[in-house]
Amino acid sequence: MRVVLVEPGSVLRKAVARLVEEGGHRVDAFSDSEQALAHVAAQEDVACVLTSLEVAPLCGLELCWSLRALAGTTRPLAVIAMSADRAGRGLGEVLDSGADDFISKPPEPIELHARLRVVERALSLQRQLLRDADTDPLTQLLNRGGFLRRAHDCLAACESGDDLLCALMIDIDRFKAINDRHGHDGGDRVIRAVADLLKETGALAGRLGGEEFAVLMPGHGLGSAGVVAERIRGACARLRVPGRRGPIPVTCSLGLSAFVAGDTVETLLARADGALYAAKAGGRNQVVAETRRQHDRVS
Repeated sequence: MRVVLVEPGSVLRKAVARLVEEGGHRVDAFSDSEQALAHVAAQEDVACVLTSLEVAPLCGLELCWSLRALAGTTRPLAVIAMSADRAGRGLGEVLDSGADDFISKPPEPIELHARLRVVERALSLQRQLLRDADTDPLTQLLNRGGFLRRAHDCLAACESGDDLLCALMIDIDRFKAINDRHGHDGGDRVIRAVADLLKETGALAGRLGGEEFAVLMPGHGLGSAGVVAERIRGACARLRVPGRRGPIPVTCSLGLSAFVAGDTVETLLARADGALYAAKAGGRNQVVAETRRQHDRVS
C-alpha cells in the first residue's frame, strides 16, 4: 500500500516512516501539508494518508477535509490523523473533519501496523464495491453508468480536434428472434459471447443495455478504427453459440464516429448510433462510419 506521511518534526517523521516501511508499505513523507495534498491529488495510487494534526500551512483538520473532498465517492482513500494532544481535541471533531481513524503520536509499532492492516481490508472492500457498481453482471463489461463515467474521463483528455478518438456502437442483429427461438438463456449466451470478443480488443468497452454495446478507441481515426470494427464484425459472424435448437448464428451491426473538437460523450455516441442505424437499415451485418451529413444533423 502506498502511504503519504505528513509530519513537521524531522525526527518523528523519519521514525514513523521507518515503521510504516517495516509493515511492508511504500512511504512518501512530507513536512508541508499543501505539498502533501498536491502529491495525493497527482498520485492516484496513494491509498492512505497518515497525518499529524499539527501541520502547516493547512492545519490537520483542513487537510483532512481537503483529502476527503479530493477522494469524493469514487476514490478509495483512508485518512489517519495522529496527535500528541489527544485530550486537547475532540475525537468526534477529528472524525467529522474527514479522518477515518485517530492514533496517538508517537505511535506504538504494533498499534500502527494493526491500524494499517485494517485500512487495507477496508480499502479492498471499497474497491470491490466500486467495481461491482460499474460492472454489468452478465458480461463483466462496464455497465452503462461505468462506461459513461470512463468515457467522460477519456474525452477530457482530448484537448483538441487533433486528438484521435473513435466511438463504436454495436448491436446484435435480430436479437428478439434469437430469444424467441432459443430462449432467454440462449440470448444471454450470445450476449456473453459478443462481450468476450470486445474484451479481446483491449479498448474501453461497455454494455449499454440489452444487446447494445459501445467501445471507445483512443488513438484511432476512422480508418484504423474501421479495421478493428471489421474484425469484430467478422469474429461475431463466425460465432456459433450453443442453443436449444442447435448452434445459434450471430451477426452484429456496427456504427463508427470520430471525435471532433467540442464533442461531448453524448454527441460522439449519438453520431455512432446514427451510423449504427444506417448499418441496420442497409441490411445488417456490416460496419458503417458516420458521414459528414450525419455529423451535421446530430450537431
